Amino acid sequence: MTRLAATLVCVALLTVAACSAGKAPVDAELARLEARAQNVTIIRDDFGVPHVYATTDADAVFGLLYAQAEDDFPRVERNYYWAIGRLAEAEGESALMSDLRARLYMTEEEAKAAYAAAPEWLQALCDAFADGLNYYLATHPEVTPKVITKFEPWMPMFFFEGSIGGDIEQIPLEGITAFYGRGESIAMSELEKARAPKLGYEQHLGSNGFAISGELTESGDAMLLINPHTTFFFRGEVHVVSEEGLNAYGAITWGQFFVYQGFNEDTGWMHTSTRVDFMDEFVEEIVEQEDGLYYRYGDELRPVGVSEVTLKYLDGDGLAERTFPMYHTHHGPITHMIDGKWVATKINWDPVNALTQSFIRTRQDGHDGFRAMMDIRTNSSNNTVYADSGGNIAYYHGNFVPKRDPRFDFSKPVDGSDPATDWKGLHTVDETVTVLNPPNGWIQNCNSTPFTAAAEFSPKREDYPVYMAPDAENFRGVHAQRVLAGISDMTLDKLIDIAYDPYLPGFEQLIPALVAAYGRAGGDYPELAPAIDTLRGWDFRVGVDSVPMTLAHFYGMQFREDGRNPRGLRGKALIDWFAASSSDEERLQIFAATIDMLEADFGQWNTPWGEVNRYQRLTGDIDHVYDDAAASLPVGFASGDWGALASFRARRYPGTKRIYGTSGNSFVAVVEFGDKVRAKSMLAGGQSGDPGSPHFDDQAQRYVDRAFKDVAYYREDVEARAVRSYHPGQ
Repeated sequence: MTRLAATLVCVALLTVAACSAGKAPVDAELARLEARAQNVTIIRDDFGVPHVYATTDADAVFGLLYAQAEDDFPRVERNYYWAIGRLAEAEGESALMSDLRARLYMTEEEAKAAYAAAPEWLQALCDAFADGLNYYLATHPEVTPKVITKFEPWMPMFFFEGSIGGDIEQIPLEGITAFYGRGESIAMSELEKARAPKLGYEQHLGSNGFAISGELTESGDAMLLINPHTTFFFRGEVHVVSEEGLNAYGAITWGQFFVYQGFNEDTGWMHTSTRVDFMDEFVEEIVEQEDGLYYRYGDELRPVGVSEVTLKYLDGDGLAERTFPMYHTHHGPITHMIDGKWVATKINWDPVNALTQSFIRTRQDGHDGFRAMMDIRTNSSNNTVYADSGGNIAYYHGNFVPKRDPRFDFSKPVDGSDPATDWKGLHTVDETVTVLNPPNGWIQNCNSTPFTAAAEFSPKREDYPVYMAPDAENFRGVHAQRVLAGISDMTLDKLIDIAYDPYLPGFEQLIPALVAAYGRAGGDYPELAPAIDTLRGWDFRVGVDSVPMTLAHFYGMQFREDGRNPRGLRGKALIDWFAASSSDEERLQIFAATIDMLEADFGQWNTPWGEVNRYQRLTGDIDHVYDDAAASLPVGFASGDWGALASFRARRYPGTKRIYGTSGNSFVAVVEFGDKVRAKSMLAGGQSGDPGSPHFDDQAQRYVDRAFKDVAYYREDVEARAVRSYHPGQ
């Protein structure tokens, strides 16, 4: 008899408050959760994808969170103890500043107040979130949480976006550490360095979204590519259905109760990270008086909000505590100090409306409703690529865009004492950069400028404030425009083909510039001749057997590490500068160093790309350990930095010579909206984080072979592929 069954027998047979003398009182809460579980059916298909069916949306959320915990409770829990400011309880004192950052923007008391102020239907979803996770813990006594032994319904107020890190991660911990940890200023150069994407083997993240109108498809129906480039294994694939109209399929960030990137029968939505300027820094003039701290605002002095927070952190086998002050102005929390002046950082922080938008997005049945949902304007860190069964395709560049006085440069800290620098509300959706049904018939965004989203029918840069679309072009954007130009008679398989096109435009200038340098000045480097000859005939396509790909990748990475960059360029602009402006001698020296490295690490410079570039998943640990001596798979993809649409972000790890993928193509889907929705999908590795599960790595070989699976969306298809059907707790 299971623990749960024994508990329910006690409830049924005993009228006293305990099952036997000396034991705990009957757990009425557990009985309540068991009764709730009977309202939910989870069907696992042949790839382990949970299809959650329930009467109400709230019960569907209950089952969804239970299923997520079954698949990867450690990642669910980790996302929440990070978000609510309890990371240090798992990782020690070094994580205190991350926790302080979270609490600067919302305390637990404020989260509870936000939950209490939410509409009843949203409270019900938050209750169901907590119930699903708590029921999982109650029925899995073998699971020991690191930090959270009981989930609370106010916790989603801290984690209201689908992004893994959300807006708050753009606020550097270095500034918070300097101010709250040492009482020191931090140089602007240090902050800019902390905010900037890391170079070297820390390649940039990103995502791709394509929407294609029915005029360009074989069926006459619109199509959507959903291609987030995220950290592997931090997105699950789910299907959640209720009799109240919810029927969403797609990728979910562990622990959240809405499908973040996905589709229902009539609409599909893909989010790509945006560069819209949606956060600002305000330099405050602090005045200390006998009765406290004030800050100047126009002609008045306003009191600085001062409070304290006590944070716990892991210390040996136990927990210790540290107490920090927290300071706020009406602009937001003080996050750092520059030249002795306090700086407040203002971001979007509206958890109730953000959760509302995130959930109701999944229930729309056409563009009119989807467009109305966008009017909530809390999806701050994302662009949205959209398609639907009505034949519409659309693009929204950002969603939360503060109005600002154009006299000020908000790309830099502004004077918080001047009321003119305050935000003037939000731009309407119609004022932001959008595209709807362009005549060319396709839309693309690859974290790139929106001004090339729809070929010649793209929005015009001069029509918008600079802060609304500072995004630069990148090589993936260039690549996307090329593969989409001239398409016709598209099918789902053809969409997969162009989404995995192996060409790498990032090397179009860089490699010919190297070859030309050798032709002019290679006399001192005769040993490079064979490798240069190998590159000379390369078609810039990646594949597991490609030696030129190995040479080009490590040459490009070595150039980014060691090449001169006097203008502080990044991304595409930096690679183009290397190709056009570096000296012959610098190119040849860096290539010679690349050859030396390859020979030292792999025994030969002419090593095929698949021998170097690998997929490996040995454990379910959040922090992976990689091992050259253990089994791994060769991968014929490349970094999105070089323009690879099918991005595979790989780097070396301690003790490895090979490079191993850690992010890039994670969940991928292609969707066609007709009388019935059709889709194919792929998930890096598999659905489960448990190495003992058959779904831990059952998609690994399919992933490297790009062998997509058919999505089971309709109930009859789900049941035909069902491997297990059960209520939570069984």
